[in-house]
Amino acid sequence: MTPAPDAQAREAAYQLDLTRRMREAEQAILTRAPEHDLEPDLTRIGAVMELLGDPQHSFPVIHITGTNGKTSTARIITQLLTTSGLTVGRFTSPHLHTLRERITIGGEPISVEAFLATYDEVLPLIEIVDARSQADGGPRMTYFEVLVAIGYAAFADAPVDVAVVEVGMGGGWDATNVADGQVAVVTPIAMDHAHFLGNSLEAIAGEKAGIIKPDALAVIGFQEPEVVPNLAERAEEVGARMAFEGNDFGVLSRDVAVGGQQVSLRGLAGDYNDLFLNLHGAHQAHNAAISLAAVEAFLGGGQQPLNTDVVREAFAAVTSPGRLEIVRRSPTVIVDAAHNAAGAKVLATALAEEFNFTKRVGVLAILADKDAEHMLEALEPVLDEVVVTRSTSPRAMAPEKLAELAREIYGDHRVVVVNDLPAALDQAAELADEGGVGGGVIATGSVTTAADVRLLLGAKDA
Repeated sequence: MTPAPDAQAREAAYQLDLTRRMREAEQAILTRAPEHDLEPDLTRIGAVMELLGDPQHSFPVIHITGTNGKTSTARIITQLLTTSGLTVGRFTSPHLHTLRERITIGGEPISVEAFLATYDEVLPLIEIVDARSQADGGPRMTYFEVLVAIGYAAFADAPVDVAVVEVGMGGGWDATNVADGQVAVVTPIAMDHAHFLGNSLEAIAGEKAGIIKPDALAVIGFQEPEVVPNLAERAEEVGARMAFEGNDFGVLSRDVAVGGQQVSLRGLAGDYNDLFLNLHGAHQAHNAAISLAAVEAFLGGGQQPLNTDVVREAFAAVTSPGRLEIVRRSPTVIVDAAHNAAGAKVLATALAEEFNFTKRVGVLAILADKDAEHMLEALEPVLDEVVVTRSTSPRAMAPEKLAELAREIYGDHRVVVVNDLPAALDQAAELADEGGVGGGVIATGSVTTAADVRLLLGAKDA
């Protein structure tokens, strides 16, 4: 039965009003200090949580830190828990297309209605804390702190059975750390955000170790040797148990397969053989092993294996938009959110192992505050030519400056400068087509680059 015209008009007006209010809320949040401005202080977020009744303590938390692979790991853990029958809240950052992607409940981004209801609940308390802080000469709450408050409040309101929470940056001083993770997950640690977290792997590890809480089980992915002592020291200090990839769990085997890979994994409580993982790259097999161990730790203290059929179903269904994601064919266009040297190395390895292109052309747009030189070096062996451009991020490096770095590494004849990203994509596609039907385009350099290209090529929502 078709709704009456007046009902349709009311619904249209309601949706329009929701859109307006959501835009206003986003703009208000964006006026705050950006998320990459880390404040080593949990006072403000702690005060808001207390005024809200500490919603972050009303559900168990699996907390994830590390340098790369956090979001993919969060998505795999979420899929395993969801397939096990739990209602899961997931908090990740940054987003690709919409702020609401950061807060998912039951596998879907928080609805506009729920986001606005939670924002309206939280905002008066945020304003109280802002006023107190500014009266003492301090700053207002940051963009990221506000989103953490909304996320934790929304999870409590839902309610969720468990929250899978990715840090924004670091660990101990990250706003998400007002929660106490029953399981702490540490993906591989590499150099990134050195101006906030420290100029050595040891210093960065010390900050990230802060998410390991008393009596937790810490699931540790492969790490550089100098990282481990700081993680172990923190675990011993708070009485947490540790499980290490390579010793207690890990990847037994993996083979490239159409659309992903076939993996056999060792968990904390058993082996899981011949599983199809719907993600590309050896790094995703390791993320899957970490995720499996984390869920075993959460559901059975690491003592009980998961149902193999549940694991099989979850691995086949998992997605990670913007991570080695094919968004177009003919020529094939892959987007990847690699934004540091470690991520670029992982991407290069996956491209060499899994994608047999006759010609590979990179579309590179990197942020000005990132280590562009080492990213370019990592990708050089697997890219025949590069088209350097800029993303929509205000932090994007100027294309000509990026081109100067690229020419030093690739040579003039392999570098093309196109200031406009859509035109850069077109240029890269033409260059890839010169390699015949087997040419491919790889767009990478930042999360914004991946998001922009997904949007331009009409990829489905993240």
